[in-house]
Parts: sequence; C-alpha cells; structure tokens
Amino acid sequence: MAEASPITSRWLDRTTPPHITTLVLIAGVGALNMNIFLPSLPSMAVWFQAEYATVALAISAYLAVTAVLQLFIGPLSDRYGRRPVILVSVSLFVLATIGCYLSTTIEAFLSFRFMQAVIASGLVLSRAVVRDMVGPDRAASMIGYVTMGMSVVPMIGPLLGGELDSAFGWHGSVGVLIGFGLLVLALSWADMGETNHTPSSSFGAQFRTYPELLRARRFWGYALVAAFASGAFFAFLGGGPFVATQILGLSPETMGRYFSLIALGYMFGNYLSGRYVARIGLNRMMLMGATTAASGAVLSIVLFGVGLVHPLSLFIPMAMVGMGNGLALPSANAGLVSVRPHLAGSASGLGGALMIGGGAALSAVTGALLSVESGVWPLLLMMLVASLLSAAAAIYVIRRQQAVEGTATV
Repeated sequence: MAEASPITSRWLDRTTPPHITTLVLIAGVGALNMNIFLPSLPSMAVWFQAEYATVALAISAYLAVTAVLQLFIGPLSDRYGRRPVILVSVSLFVLATIGCYLSTTIEAFLSFRFMQAVIASGLVLSRAVVRDMVGPDRAASMIGYVTMGMSVVPMIGPLLGGELDSAFGWHGSVGVLIGFGLLVLALSWADMGETNHTPSSSFGAQFRTYPELLRARRFWGYALVAAFASGAFFAFLGGGPFVATQILGLSPETMGRYFSLIALGYMFGNYLSGRYVARIGLNRMMLMGATTAASGAVLSIVLFGVGLVHPLSLFIPMAMVGMGNGLALPSANAGLVSVRPHLAGSASGLGGALMIGGGAALSAVTGALLSVESGVWPLLLMMLVASLLSAAAAIYVIRRQQAVEGTATV
C-alpha cells in the first residue's frame, strides 16, 4: 500500500492534526490511571474496611470495563470524529475522578472507578489519529515514538503512587489524576484538530463494519500479537505486586522503584521500533519483540530455578519483557489499523478490546493462581506462554502476507 502524504501539525492549532506531544499526553493519562493505584491497594483496603480482593477490582474489573468500552469508542469516532469523542471522554474522566476522591465507601469508589474507564478513548484514538495522518510504516514509527513518550507515564506511575500514598494516603494519587485530566482536557481543546475527514453515515452502519474486520485474517493476526504481548504485561500487573511484597518482601515504595525498570525497557523498545521499523518492516519487528519478551521470561525462570531469589531476578528479565513489548506493540497496532484503513477507529477499538480484555483475563487468572506456596512459577509460566503465543501470531501474519503477495519477501 502506498504511504499517505504526511499532514503538517501546528502546535495549539485546532485546524490541524494534534501535535505528537498532545497524543502522548492523551494516551498517557489513561496509562497513568491504569497503574498509579497499584501501591495503594493495601492501604485502600484498610481505609474502606474492605477485603483486598474487592479493592483489587479497581485494577482487574477496571481493565474489563475498559475492554468493553473500546468496542464503542472506535465506531463513535469513525462516525462523529476523533475530536468530539476525545473531549467528551476526558471531561467525563475528570468528573468520575472527582467522584473517586469524594467516595466514602468501596462501592461508591468502584462505581466511579469504572466510569473512569472512558479515558480508554485516549489509548484507542491516539492510534487511529496517527493512522489518519500517515501510512502503515510511518504509522508504526510514529506510534513507536508516541508510546515511547507515553511509557514515561507508567514508568513513574507506581513510583509516584507509592510516594503519594506514603505522604497523603490514596487520595494523593486521585488528586494528581484530577490535575492531569484537567491539563489534558485544556490541551485537547486547544490542539486536537479533527483528522477523520470521511466519517461514516451512521453509528449503526459503523458497527455493521465489524464483520468486515472479523473476516480479515491479518487483522486477527495483528490483534493476537498485541493481545498476547500485552497479556504478558497485564499478567505481571496481576501477579507482580503479590510476588514483590509477599515473596520478595519489598515495601510499596521499593516495589514502585523496581517497576520503573520494566517501563525503561518498554521505552527503549519503543525507541528502537520508532527508529528502525521502516527498515526492518512491521512483521519482522513484531516477531523480534515477541521473541525478546519470551527470552526475558525464560531468563527469570532460569534465575529462580537455580535459587537466585532476588528482586533483580524478577525485574531485570521483566525489563526484557517490557523491551519486547515496546518492539512488538507499535507494529501490531499500526498493522491492525492498516488492514482496513477506512475502518481505522473501529479496528483500533476492536483490537484494543481484545488486547485489554485478554490482559484482564490473564491478570485475574495469574492473581488467582499465585500464593506464597506456589512462589513465582505461575506468574513466570503465564508470561512465557503469552509471549510464545504472541510470537506464533507474528509468524502467522508473516506467512499470511507471503501468501497474499505471492512472494517470500516480508
């Protein structure tokens, strides 16, 4: 497919596409909201006088709600445009976050927490906006740079959450989210120019395009690469805090600092993807990322297997998993929105739903399998299997493209 001509962005100009910094922050607020609460879950259970498993729904059930919403966000943006969907979503997010701050019961908190999931629009539409602006290879490169910048947010999220919890309790994290949300709302209003210039005729008609996507085999390949790659990370979100605190004996603050190693690996992978994907190609970059992530899981299994029970035996290999995801996910996301470019929003939403939904399932299953008696093994084996399945999906995409093109060139 020929590359689309790049569209010039002008900073703080609502008549042009958004600046890359705006896309980073729009996606970043959703990423921060996903993990800033991790170090605060034990203290929230005490504050709300609730079971830890109930409070943990703020992560696992939140991911499930996010997955469902992504099915609607993409078609809405294809019908009504990227800009209005972003503005409404961020506004609702700010209101829901204020509700979280004012909550006095766990039921009220979780209700507003699930409403916060509307901020998934930032994660979905940052990909669709990029695909509106440029062609597939340029999109993979640009998504790589966007997610590299965005990865700074989850890198500091657990660290920031741990420090805020120590100083102000869990309310400190919510206060930061309110401020960040207001900043992103103002920036989106000033800089988020519309990029969908061929909206669909109706919302129902847009939903009826899903069968076209579901019949596209390469869409499934790209979506499964993304789902299993992110599933390895979400499995770590579900089990990593338990392993870090209950098996390795880390405090919330120390755990947050170690978590930053994973995001550093992810950011480095994003950098390599943005720099080299045009030369290497989407498909081979995905395969390289998946094999790198699997190698990280294998390394951790070996280290714990020989008796090196130390935080670095977990977090250094997990940085490799993060780097692998940083290599694979930009290409997988660019690929799934490029199979049917006229359905970029729907493809991004459906692919994101599969990615987050699968991640939520793996997070919940991993958390349920872990115990002090089981040690780290359920977590590491789950991450290894997910990474290997991501590699298998990447191989399928490569072979499918070779069959379509009738050539051995990827």
